[in-house]
Amino acid sequence: MQLRRVAVLGGGPGGLYTARLVKLVFPRCEVVVHEQGPADATFGFGVGLAAGTQRNLAAADPDTLHDIVSAGHPHDMTMQVGGATVRVRNDRLVGIARTELLAILQRHAEKAGVVLEHGSRRTAGELDADLVVAADGVNSATRREGPFGEDLEVGRGLYLWAGTEFPLPDAVFSPVDTAHGTFVTHAYPYSGGRSTFLVETDEATWRRAGFDATTEATEAGPLDGSDETSLRYLEEVFADQLQGRSLIGNRTRWLRFRTVRCARWTAGRTALLGDAAHTAHFSIGSGTKLAMEDAIGLVEALGGEPDLPSAFARYEAVRRPAVERLQELARRSQLWWESFPSRTHLPVSRLMVAYMTRAGNVPLDRFAETAPDVVAGAMEAYVAESGHPAAAGRTVADRALAQPLHHELTDAARRPVSPGDPPGLVVVGDVLADPWDADGDAVVDRARAARDAGAPGFRFTGPGDRPSVLTRLDLAERVRLEVGGPVVVEAPAGLREDLAAGLVAGRTDLVTLLEEAR
Repeated sequence: MQLRRVAVLGGGPGGLYTARLVKLVFPRCEVVVHEQGPADATFGFGVGLAAGTQRNLAAADPDTLHDIVSAGHPHDMTMQVGGATVRVRNDRLVGIARTELLAILQRHAEKAGVVLEHGSRRTAGELDADLVVAADGVNSATRREGPFGEDLEVGRGLYLWAGTEFPLPDAVFSPVDTAHGTFVTHAYPYSGGRSTFLVETDEATWRRAGFDATTEATEAGPLDGSDETSLRYLEEVFADQLQGRSLIGNRTRWLRFRTVRCARWTAGRTALLGDAAHTAHFSIGSGTKLAMEDAIGLVEALGGEPDLPSAFARYEAVRRPAVERLQELARRSQLWWESFPSRTHLPVSRLMVAYMTRAGNVPLDRFAETAPDVVAGAMEAYVAESGHPAAAGRTVADRALAQPLHHELTDAARRPVSPGDPPGLVVVGDVLADPWDADGDAVVDRARAARDAGAPGFRFTGPGDRPSVLTRLDLAERVRLEVGGPVVVEAPAGLREDLAAGLVAGRTDLVTLLEEAR
């Protein structure tokens, strides 16, 4: 394929990286990045790049990655609940200032021969180019006005991005209870001696604190204004984590996360990229990661196909499965964080296991290999709750599944529930996508009524595919926490690691392993 001119809309990480890679593959092509903001303007604080993303960048463009890592700030991860702390080593995770990342990407783009134009708003239709790459962000006008089948889903929780003028020693996850409710921070250090300080809460807490009013006032003010009332309040809430220092704002205001999906990412000569095409919740997905990996996929397709339609087809065929997988993991993670306050009673080691296994992408035994002390502490707390000596087993999952539980179970509740058996555990077979939506509320209401009527507990059953089982564990956890137990989850024996994680994380009391049909 021959490309004479390529225009990129958006001078963020995805747009700049795409432009450089295009120029490296098509050195005679004229590549121009059109960014509506000034060259030195940005918002946000730090960006995190995990080990997997770094490997992908290393294969595509080692020179750029070298400068990113050199300017970055590696750090471990801690969880703090009350006065207890656990730490997980993760020094391949690098935080870098967004301003520094953009400066590196601009420098490397210009070095490759890319032209950067700032300060003018352009549209895809007005550009004279063989290819238009729309990397114009979550509010993409290209996506909104084009035939891409846009679908937006708005989350229930609220969050805001802030920063600090000092580097935290580690990434930290920490909930704090207040008179208004629970706030939780996800914070991490980045280069330049600063830290990102993100705070989440639920809508009821947000309203009780009066932040609906401060949000309305901030939105009515200057576009670059921050919610200073919320920042001052949160400085007091997180005074321990901030070591008495201040929070800084940069267009900081309360938001609800928007998950963007599109039926198609390409049309005509235009390709969507990064947040313009898709988003994934920040608790597990990074917009920067996805955008830069999209750039790699798109340019590889352009360099390997004879024409634009073939390249676009390959781009979507390669990138969609990876993006959709991450979006599903992020959806589960988002639901977990939106219901996070219900779990703060757990010992911090068990809460860390719950956090690491929340989306189903980190098996319990693998986590035990990377953080043996954390998992050992979680198992010790789990065994103590069970009321029995520790069970034997070759792996952590074996020991968790073999651990008996001391519970006031009636004889009827101990028996398997099947047609013809005496009444025992109440069977819950609802198949849900979101255990915390209105359908989940209905399950909890029915469970509460059954419990009030004398039901000894609940048995959760349903389809044997992994997504259904993970959701079943989440629904069981909600009933366990809000209604009481015991709760038992049925699932195929092949998903034993998920069930073991559910036990240690407090999602269920007992599990039943079902033999899979041959």
